[in-house]
Amino acid sequence: MMMIEPKTQTPKQVQHPLLRRLPIIAILIVAIVGAFTLRDYLSFETLAQNREALLAFRDANYLMTVLVFILAYVLIVGFSLPGATIATLTGGFLFSTFPGVLFNVTGATIGAVIIFLAARWGLGEKLAARMEASEGKVKAIKDGIDENQWSVLFLIRLVPAVPFFVANLIPALVGVPLYRFVFSTFLGIMPGALVYTSVGAGLGEVFARGETPDLGIIFEPHILLPILGLAALAALPMVLKRFKKGA
Repeated sequence: MMMIEPKTQTPKQVQHPLLRRLPIIAILIVAIVGAFTLRDYLSFETLAQNREALLAFRDANYLMTVLVFILAYVLIVGFSLPGATIATLTGGFLFSTFPGVLFNVTGATIGAVIIFLAARWGLGEKLAARMEASEGKVKAIKDGIDENQWSVLFLIRLVPAVPFFVANLIPALVGVPLYRFVFSTFLGIMPGALVYTSVGAGLGEVFARGETPDLGIIFEPHILLPILGLAALAALPMVLKRFKKGA
């Protein structure tokens, strides 16, 4: 007897736009809640009060401390929770300037990727497509970013005035490839992270004097000028392209 196999129908996948936006909505909700509930816990005072316990735990469980620290940093950045600067100081305090800066930059980069992917999945792909199909100034802005992606990515990381959360969103909304985002984030935040990690490495003396660290040190001329020099170097390809087009 001849068997007739029933035809299987693949259900049509219908995905509501809200489902794609759930990750970025979740990040925003956690960020708002965390801003009101965690601000007093993720602070310099908390670090000062628990410094001896943290050092003891690090000495007894170094590898676990590294993993827990990076995970905590990822959560702080990925959900835009308060305390990213304190986390960077803690990395320097626990692990010294090196390898502390590597742990800080790794956690910050992974956390930034979480925001980037959530924004691109929920908003970025459609927005980038609309900008590409548009005309006038919007299309000109999109084309300008596309032609100078590396320069723009490094600029928004190196210029201290650009908020970290904004620097994670902009690339997702204009269709920047993931590998470029990861590479530029890791290297672009390195100078600032190195400054604050070194400050954290010297917190032992600050604690001993009963003082608080100078977090405005990044705006000191001897530190800010080299960072701005790197920003100018990143902007150089855009300037050269502009001159060529003008010629």
